Amino acid sequence: MRISDLQKKDIININDGTKIGNIVDVKINESNGAVDALVVERSGFSFNIFSQRGELLISFNQIQKIGEDVIIVRLENS
Repeated sequence: MRISDLQKKDIININDGTKIGNIVDVKINESNGAVDALVVERSGFSFNIFSQRGELLISFNQIQKIGEDVIIVRLENS
């Protein structure tokens, strides 16, 4: 799968069903070349007056499922 394929998918939090945002980049481990995390730009629906707008790192252990249209993640505090 290409990064461009991942960028087309919505990121959804399985805990509350909210759309977190979309992938804008990936973080790669320089020592072994593995992808450590997805860099997600938060959508307007995933933050409120008390949360920060901007980028969010989602590590691969937080990913529950990569589907055809969405990526389901488990975030405690999105």
